[in-house]
Amino acid sequence: MSKKVVLLDYGSGNIRSGERALQRVGADVTVTADFDEALNADGLLVPGVGAFEACMTGLKRVRGDAVVDRRLTGGRPVLGICVGMQILFARGIEHGVETEGCEQWPGTVERLQPLSQEPVPHMGWNTVDVPAGSTLFDGIEKERFYFVHSYGVREWELEGARESVAPLVTWTTYGADRFVAAVENGPLSATQFHPEKSGDAGAALLANWVRSL
Repeated sequence: MSKKVVLLDYGSGNIRSGERALQRVGADVTVTADFDEALNADGLLVPGVGAFEACMTGLKRVRGDAVVDRRLTGGRPVLGICVGMQILFARGIEHGVETEGCEQWPGTVERLQPLSQEPVPHMGWNTVDVPAGSTLFDGIEKERFYFVHSYGVREWELEGARESVAPLVTWTTYGADRFVAAVENGPLSATQFHPEKSGDAGAALLANWVRSL
């Protein structure tokens, strides 16, 4: 039986490519901002394109921050992608403006600092450094994924968690800079890159997530 996944439509864009990618891996996908549907689905995918502040404004408009929190309180899976990952952190700083995020994880989303000749935004394919035990990256640990972004989480601030429940943090580098590429933390998972634009490797990651629901 297909897993029911809601792709949260809160005005962030990039909806249809995410819908097609989930359908490709066998999910029963509904694109909606309806609170109850988003709350009760097997999985919730939170996309994100554009500025942190605009995405948070759109998310709050449809009570998306509340539905994410309610789902996680009940142990129900959520996957964030790109800015949909960034807004799960405590704050974002863009052009000197600080915006509160969903605060599911501590940490700050800030401008990348490659410190070399690489331009920002970071656009292209990168490998990632996957920790042991990953569900998302099972069988695709050595693959490349597609990134397009100017901001990221450059320091992981959640320290002191018990080893048995510690989040799995995947990293990547761009020039001299290092930033979080993905997080797996119980029912909450997220990727900075775009699995829906990452070909077969991205499809495999989404399939791994859907199977885990």
